Amino acid sequence: MTLTLDDIKAAARRLDGHIERTPCRYSMTLSAITGAQVWVKFENLQFSASYKERGALNKLLLLSEDEKRRGVIAASAGNHAQGLAYHGQRLGVPVTIVMPRGTPFVKVQQTRDFGATVVIEGDGYDAAYEHALKLEQELGLVFVHPFDDEDVMAGQGVIALEMLEDAPDLEIMPVPIGGGGLISGVATAAKAIKPDIRIIGVEPAMYPSFTARMRGINTPSSGQTIAEGIAVKDVGKLTYQTARPLIEDVLLLEEPFFERAIALYCNVEKTVVEGAGAASLAALLAFPERFRGKKCGLIITGGNIDPRLLASVLTRELVRAQRLVSLRIIGDDRPGLLATVSAIIGSHGGNIIEVAHNRLALDVPAKGAEFDILIETRDAQHTQEIMDALRAEGYPPRAV
Repeated sequence: MTLTLDDIKAAARRLDGHIERTPCRYSMTLSAITGAQVWVKFENLQFSASYKERGALNKLLLLSEDEKRRGVIAASAGNHAQGLAYHGQRLGVPVTIVMPRGTPFVKVQQTRDFGATVVIEGDGYDAAYEHALKLEQELGLVFVHPFDDEDVMAGQGVIALEMLEDAPDLEIMPVPIGGGGLISGVATAAKAIKPDIRIIGVEPAMYPSFTARMRGINTPSSGQTIAEGIAVKDVGKLTYQTARPLIEDVLLLEEPFFERAIALYCNVEKTVVEGAGAASLAALLAFPERFRGKKCGLIITGGNIDPRLLASVLTRELVRAQRLVSLRIIGDDRPGLLATVSAIIGSHGGNIIEVAHNRLALDVPAKGAEFDILIETRDAQHTQEIMDALRAEGYPPRAV
């Protein structure tokens, strides 16, 4: 079989009324920041906060009555599990999800809350996948692959139909690649509708599975990436065959660009995005020359990020932008020193967040004291102004 535009249009008719037709909006601010003309497709507004439910639902709607009665099974620790469980519950189709040990409890609970039977098995995705295949045979279930399935790929491709309806002048689309289901569907639809549109793949540098196969090299995929939704060791066989002839290139992204993209979506678009969901914007930040001046369509693929991780990313971005800075000041250990330093910082508009007072550091004189003062400022220039003021008053600071 070969995935076609007709398959994707048929999927669009099936999905109509069952999912959100998410907005695709022009972002004036992101355009100014990146130098591209940016349209954003908000798939994090789906009920399960991810595009994955499109493909899962399309597969469920194509099952025979006997298959629906028997139920489906999948291996997933993330968005595929929740999308399949949610729509399985809606349609009355029993869903079993195999999740590896170590899957965050919140994801396990959310999947159960959608009515799925959750089986915890294996130390990683590969082991969970093998166990799911075993249960498929033992229990007579229907396996729903998270990406390497043409019905799933067709469901994901509906995103491109909607984007080109809303923004028909798009010239280039950077699309995240994990297993390849999204880029296969999107590239098939987009290139059929608009043959001159350019499709660029995006992968975490730690997991270059599509890139490795494309270049015929064996590159190990491992590490803790914030884009865990696309941290896939092996791209799908069907997805690779479908997407490879349609894409121009694949870009590998380092971690800071994912973090910055998450923070920009939060601060500029006021929307919550997971690491993989921010990959398209991260590509514009990492390779601005590839997209400058072009009409770019970005897909926010999902918004399921742990709140603590989101808080950490936003705080790290403040540090990166020098809006949160820790200053070390060494002075005489006498009454009023901290009050004097605080007054200088406050008079110049800085906000003191935290103070650590150390009298025991051996590189400080016995009658001296060391202060680490965490301050919040407007920007890097404001930080420099406060440092200059402290220096002028005889308290030269050092950023630590």
